[in-house]
Amino acid sequence: MTAAREEAKEEKRPLILVTNDDGITAPGILALMDAMQELGDVVVVAPDSPQSGMGHAITLNSPLRLDKVELPSHGTGYQCSGTPVDCVKLAVNQIMHRKPDLCVSGINHGSNSSINVIYSGTLSAAMEGAIEGIPSIGFSLNNYKLDADLDASKHIARLVARNILEHGLPINTLLNVNIPNKPMAELKGIRICRQALAKWEEEFSERLDPHNRPYYWLTGKFINPDKGDDTDEWALANGYVSIVPVEFDFTAHHAMTSLNKINWDDEG
Repeated sequence: MTAAREEAKEEKRPLILVTNDDGITAPGILALMDAMQELGDVVVVAPDSPQSGMGHAITLNSPLRLDKVELPSHGTGYQCSGTPVDCVKLAVNQIMHRKPDLCVSGINHGSNSSINVIYSGTLSAAMEGAIEGIPSIGFSLNNYKLDADLDASKHIARLVARNILEHGLPINTLLNVNIPNKPMAELKGIRICRQALAKWEEEFSERLDPHNRPYYWLTGKFINPDKGDDTDEWALANGYVSIVPVEFDFTAHHAMTSLNKINWDDEG
């Protein structure tokens, strides 16, 4: 390879896919675009409406629509009628001319720590990126308001993304990054954490519609019995950004030894 071609290769900017689950006009995705544009060439593909709590759902029984949209002060993006995972699939297979160097999802309005990773469309979009072999990160701010201050989150997103572009990630692994609702000067640092063993205690509120038919509204409260100081919940509560490495292999490897001791052919 000639010196000129080597130089051109070195100067090629990373290609970064940006997506989310709050919808293409959410302030969080615009902030994430700002952060990523300093690092590479950005392609945005996101749902055309909020898709929170969709998990890893994909669209099978209806057609998907994909339309170009102009984002004020942010150029052109694509809005998709499907789920966050649909957005990543379409981006990789229909829009982008090569595999992205990085997939980032967010910045979500609200945390995605602990058990929430299972339900999160933000994390599922990043997980789909990892399944495609793309280094992927989900970013969430622990503030549900659309007018939340995103300055610190932009800084953290840029910092984490730059490091992953430089160092990469282990195969089949993505990052779940949660950011406390604090200005940059009050953040204590970054912690690599495990997912807290916490859960939602759910209830359904039964109500009646105008035709006197019952309907149900999901409610509940978050319970965290995990008091470890190495968890994402501890980090957020104590002013640290939490980074949890996540994998999509759900195999409970620790259970295989005990299960293999069972005589599965014994009918009793």
